[in-house]
Amino acid sequence: MSVSSDSAKPAQPNSTNETVSQPAENSAAPNRMPYLSNFGSDVANSWLLPDGVVDVLFEDAHKQEVLRHQLIEQLITHGYQLVCPPMIEFTESLLSDASEDLKRQTFKIIDQLTGRLMGVRADITPQILRIDAHHGGTGIARYCYVGDVIHTLPSGLFGSRTPLQLGAEIFGCASLAADIELIDVLFTMVNKLNMSAALHIDLGHVAIFKRLAELAELSDNDTEQLMYLYANKNLPELKRVCRALPMGDDFYVLARFGHDIANLLAKLSDAAQQDSQIATAIDELQRLKNYLQDQWQCPVSIDVTELSGYHYHTGIVFNGYINSETQPLVRGGRFDGMQSQTQALRAATGFSMDVSRLLAHTQLDAPTVVLVDFAALSNANTDEMQTLLQQVESLRQQGYRVTMPLDAQDSPDDVTHRLSMADDSQWQLQTV
Repeated sequence: MSVSSDSAKPAQPNSTNETVSQPAENSAAPNRMPYLSNFGSDVANSWLLPDGVVDVLFEDAHKQEVLRHQLIEQLITHGYQLVCPPMIEFTESLLSDASEDLKRQTFKIIDQLTGRLMGVRADITPQILRIDAHHGGTGIARYCYVGDVIHTLPSGLFGSRTPLQLGAEIFGCASLAADIELIDVLFTMVNKLNMSAALHIDLGHVAIFKRLAELAELSDNDTEQLMYLYANKNLPELKRVCRALPMGDDFYVLARFGHDIANLLAKLSDAAQQDSQIATAIDELQRLKNYLQDQWQCPVSIDVTELSGYHYHTGIVFNGYINSETQPLVRGGRFDGMQSQTQALRAATGFSMDVSRLLAHTQLDAPTVVLVDFAALSNANTDEMQTLLQQVESLRQQGYRVTMPLDAQDSPDDVTHRLSMADDSQWQLQTV
């Protein structure tokens, strides 16, 4: 009340009155326009994208779409059936056999129709397992796919949270022939892109470590500890831990000689050497390495302690790297398909890649950009306009980018040709 009465009187030089009246003015301002004070900063912040999320613009967007089309067409011509699973599924199907890593990477939302929990896919491969379980039958089936996936966290320091994932899978074939076919398809696809970089393949085999863990009857804690030490390449600590483990020398040999297939089997214990599963796995590694080097002249490295997909993969695994990049362009390997009502687990193998990772290593042919002369367009009669439209359509069918300007200032930045009216009333294409 005292503030209201003071505001009706002439201003007094009393410092006390000034102190009382100032807060009254400030407290009223937010009630009138509560949003104006931070309006500018709110607008600026609304334009920011989350970490790991970027716009793909202009030439890169065009390039990405061309790559997407070319790669999928290659897979289709090799006999792979294109499938397009949905972006969202109920988590019961999307994450039924998923690893903990994949579960952490998956955004969860509530279905407003049913109240059930749904997931936004972070990987398309689990959806292919579901499709094969319902539609794959009992014979060999080949699938290909391409689509956006969304991750809760970026992979690597500057990894994307919204990769464009493209891949291929073969179900129903347990032999190495399926892995070799996928390798052939992969290199055929990559070689047709005329990349400015070479593909290096790193091979591994999850079954070697899995079988050793079974023979040694390791606990889950021991298994996880060994995998952690392998991932960090901590040989001194690994040697100390292995002393206390059954068949510990064999687990140390994997890290010490796991890059040398020729000596690996000889360095293992007698029990491991005589195990048929371990011998078969090492033989598969050697055969696939020889094939890559002979058929594709590809640099190949071996790492049998590459166990990042241990809870998912069951056999051969491979990563494809471009030059010296730390994150692989391609990830692939063998895994088990779903068990349907009529059959047991299906043998399966496949690979996937992030198409957007190719943008920095590929180039499109320089476009031919045609601009129709605005003055000639504005003054063209009916017959000349009809002729122009026919010529523009012909040029566009040949792959030219043709702009018919809306005003005199409407012009692309990279014009290479101009379509103008000649003296004989014919439209002529001229180089700028």
